[in-house]
Amino acid sequence: MHRAGTIDPGRAIDWGRTAEDYAQHRAGPPTSFFRRLLDLGVGLQGQRILDLATGTGALARTFAAQGCRVAGTDIAAGQIEMARRLADTQGLQVDFRVAAAEQAVFPAGSFDVATASQCWLYFDVARTLKALRAQLVPQGLLVTSHFSWLPREDPIARASEALVLQFNPAWRGADWSGEVPELPEWVEPGVRLLSRFVYDEPVGFTRDGWRGRLRACRGVGATLTAAEVADFDQAHAQLLDRIAPARFFIPHRIDAHLFALG
Repeated sequence: MHRAGTIDPGRAIDWGRTAEDYAQHRAGPPTSFFRRLLDLGVGLQGQRILDLATGTGALARTFAAQGCRVAGTDIAAGQIEMARRLADTQGLQVDFRVAAAEQAVFPAGSFDVATASQCWLYFDVARTLKALRAQLVPQGLLVTSHFSWLPREDPIARASEALVLQFNPAWRGADWSGEVPELPEWVEPGVRLLSRFVYDEPVGFTRDGWRGRLRACRGVGATLTAAEVADFDQAHAQLLDRIAPARFFIPHRIDAHLFALG
């Protein structure tokens, strides 16, 4: 999300509680995203990359597979445990650590690039930028990105969001307009926009796959109790049986901003 103030009030968020669904049903951006980053000089073999709020390591593991030297941090220990497990299964070397984005846990000049996918809104921006400048090379690069479905363009996504709100009225992730600002409002002096891209791509799902994707969203698996998640999932299954074919596509908008940190 690009909107300020989109964190859900009154609900504690723990992504570790949804690590299993996250690993299985939130595989990260498509291959096209990484190709576009390569065109911008991000993800090159030998490049040193720090992936903030890495989750189950979708970006970090892809960069490692491309020959980058990668570390990933996240405050959710359950997510980091899953990221390590997946990297081991793939035979990839990634330095995963439990840490907040605002912490400078690596020595000065350790990285050429930092990435932050689907997570920048959770950070204290001033503290995060300070920590990044302490860990990146001078004029190091920062990529912020998003991979979001478009509820205003798809009736299945819209109906699923309405159901989430029935179970969690505090969720503020619904009804995203799809608007991507040319320059995010958080940008401060010393942060220079180098490039950006925005494009749409349909993502295929089965009913079970879309159920898993919704369980792994912030408004469900990361905030509701286990019993509430089970009740939501049952209601979602019934909804999809009524409105969705066995296989379908959900349009997603993918965007990235590339900055140099002075």
